[in-house]
Amino acid sequence: MLQFSRWKVIATALIVAIAALFSLPNILPPDTQRALQPYGLRPMTLGLDLQGGVNVLLEVDRKDMTSQLQQQLASDVRATLREAKIGYGGIQRVGSGVTVKVSKPEDFERARVELQKLRQPIQGNMLMGGVASNLYELTDSEGTFSFAVQENGLNAKIGNAIHQSLGIFSNRINGLGTTEPVIQQQGTDRIVIQYPGLKDTHQLLDILSNTGKLAFQLVCEEQPTTASSNPPQDCVGFPSKEAVDQLIAGKKAKGDTAAPTADELKALPQLWVQTGSRATVDGAELTDAQPSFDQNNRPVVTFRFNQKGAVRFGKLTAENVNKPFAIVLDGVVQSAPVINEPILGGTGQISGNFTVEETGKLSIILRSGALPARFVVAEERTVGPSLGAESVKAGFVACLVGLAGVMFFMFLPYGFFGLVANVALLANLLMLVALMSFFGFTLTLPGIAGILLTLGMAVDSNVLIYERIREEWKNGRSAMNAVDVGFKSALGTVLDANVTTLIAAVVLFGIGSGPVRGFAVTLAIGIFTTMFTAFTLTRLIVAIWVHYRRPKEINL
Repeated sequence: MLQFSRWKVIATALIVAIAALFSLPNILPPDTQRALQPYGLRPMTLGLDLQGGVNVLLEVDRKDMTSQLQQQLASDVRATLREAKIGYGGIQRVGSGVTVKVSKPEDFERARVELQKLRQPIQGNMLMGGVASNLYELTDSEGTFSFAVQENGLNAKIGNAIHQSLGIFSNRINGLGTTEPVIQQQGTDRIVIQYPGLKDTHQLLDILSNTGKLAFQLVCEEQPTTASSNPPQDCVGFPSKEAVDQLIAGKKAKGDTAAPTADELKALPQLWVQTGSRATVDGAELTDAQPSFDQNNRPVVTFRFNQKGAVRFGKLTAENVNKPFAIVLDGVVQSAPVINEPILGGTGQISGNFTVEETGKLSIILRSGALPARFVVAEERTVGPSLGAESVKAGFVACLVGLAGVMFFMFLPYGFFGLVANVALLANLLMLVALMSFFGFTLTLPGIAGILLTLGMAVDSNVLIYERIREEWKNGRSAMNAVDVGFKSALGTVLDANVTTLIAAVVLFGIGSGPVRGFAVTLAIGIFTTMFTAFTLTRLIVAIWVHYRRPKEINL
C-alpha cells in the first residue's frame, strides 16, 4: 500500500496542480476572469440565490383552456353527427360546455351512442393520483344533448399539460444559453422558473408566454366585410401581424405596455380561415426551425416537417394551388401567401416583417414545440445582485470557519498525521471547486452547505485510517507495518461509507429539483474527491514520510 511508482507520484502531483489552476479564476477579478475564459478557465456558475436573477411563477389559464375545449368540442360534435348522417339543429355553447338538438326521435339512441365517444377519458398524472377521468359529462333530455366540462377531467388535463410544459420550457430556456435554470411544478396548475443572472426579464417572458401553436390553414372563400357580418361556417377569424403590431405601437405611445386583450384583438380586422382537418396542417409536425434570410435579405424563419407532416403539407398544397393559405401562430396571422405550386419537400419559410431578434425567438419557440395550454404570469420577482453578494460572502466565511475548525480538530489529536490530513483537505476543496468550475455546475446556497458537509466528511476517512494504524501499532506491529496495514484494512470501511452516501446523493439528484439538486451535486463530487485524497494523496504523503524518515514508533 505504501509503494508508489514514479508515474503515480507525477500523476498525483499533476492532478492537484491542475485542480489549483482551474479553481484559480474563482478568486480573480471579473476582468481577469473574462480574459481567461477563452482558455477554458472560468469561475463557478452561481445560482439565483447567489448572483440574483428572476423568479417567475406561471399559471395555466383555465378560462382560455375551457374556451378552447368548447371550440374543439363543437367541431367534434358537428363532424360526428355529419359522419353518422344524423340530423341536428344549432350547436350552442352553454356555460362551460356545448348543447346540440337532434332533429328526429328515431335518431336519439344512435346519437347518444356516437356522442358518448366524445367524452374523452383522460389519465391523470401521479400528482393527481393517476386516476382516469372523463373530460366531459353528457346528459340528454328529449333529444337535446348537453356536454359539460367536468372539474376532475379538467384538472387531469391541466396536470398533464403542466407535465408536458416542463420539458418545453426547459428546451426554450436552454435555447437562450442559460446554465441550469430551475424549472419545477408548484401545486397542481403552476410552474415556477428561476433564471440566474438574467437582466432582460421581457426576453424571458416573451419566450415563456407564447404557446407556440402553429398551424397552416386554408383561407375561407367568403370574408365578412364588417364585424357585424355573419362569419362563414367552419371558419374562425384571426388578426394579422401587421394589425397587432400597430395596436401594440399605439398602446405604447399612450404609455400602456400591457399586452393586447382578447376584446382588443377581436376588434381588429379579421382574416377568416378554415378549421376543418382537411384544410389544416398542425405545426406540431415540425422537426426543426431556424432563423434565416430570404432572397431579398429579409429575416424569415425556415422550417422542416417530419415525414408525416411533409406528406400532409404536400397534399394540402397540391390540392389547393392558386389558393391562399394562412400561417397562424398563437392566434395571429403571420402571413397569407398564395400557393403557386405544390410544396413537396417538407420545407418552407415563414415571413411576416420580422426583425432578426423576432426570428430568433420564434425559431426557439417552434423548435421546442407548442405548449398544450396558455400560461399567465401569476408572480414575478427579481433577486438583486446585492443580496446575492451578501449570500456569497456569508457562504465564503462559513466555509473558512468550518475549514479552520476541522483542520484544528485534526491537528490537535493526530499531530503530524493531522497535518497530512489537512493538506489533503485543502487539495480536496481545490479539486471540488475545480470540477464544478470546469463542468459548469451551478453553485447555490444548498451547494455551499454540501461543500461544508464534504469538508467534515472528508476527514472521517482519515480518522478511520489513523485509528486503524493506532490499533495495529498497539497490537505490536512495527511502525511501517502498522501504517501499511492501517491503510489497507480501512479501505473497505471507508469505501462502504462513501458509496452509501453517494447512493443518497444520486437519489436526491434524481427525485429532487432546484436547491436539492444543488446540494446533491456538490455532495456527489465531494465524495469522489474525498476518495482520491484519502487513498491516494494522503497515502502518498505518508509513504514519502516513511521512505525518508524510517520511523521506529508512531505518535498517534
